[in-house]
Amino acid sequence: MAHPNAKIQALGLAGWLVATFVTGGIGAIASVRAAAFYGELSQPSWAPPAWLFGPVWSVLYVLMGIAAWLVWREHGFRGASTALKLFVVQLFANALWTWIFFVWHQGALSLAEIVVLWLLIAGTLVAFWRLHRLAALLLVPYLAWVSFATALTASLWWLNPAALG
Repeated sequence: MAHPNAKIQALGLAGWLVATFVTGGIGAIASVRAAAFYGELSQPSWAPPAWLFGPVWSVLYVLMGIAAWLVWREHGFRGASTALKLFVVQLFANALWTWIFFVWHQGALSLAEIVVLWLLIAGTLVAFWRLHRLAALLLVPYLAWVSFATALTASLWWLNPAALG
């Protein structure tokens, strides 16, 4: 175990959770008017209601933070450098998508970006799997949700070419 001290472990968990919730906060800033914009779009019949996104993302951010912490706790930054760097890069991509879609209304770019995000999450999951299986499994719901969000992004762009030019 890289960090056996309980205080250091607690601070590490707090740090990883803060990192994920800062990502959520950056997205939240971009999505201040998201519910209204989302509601104005023509949607597929399987699109979830706008109110569902906040609770889902809150759970996912907790799982993501715990996953990164488990890897860090077991291997430290040195022993898990690639995996933790991938995790941080995917956090950046996560926050960026909200801006591209909800603020800049760029359908094609948001679709391309969410595919990149999906690949980064998948890469992070594989890297975590090699280091800590439970950490990798905690990312599975995130990958599943972003898979769904990718299909939804494509559908929304297809159905709303004027709004998401």
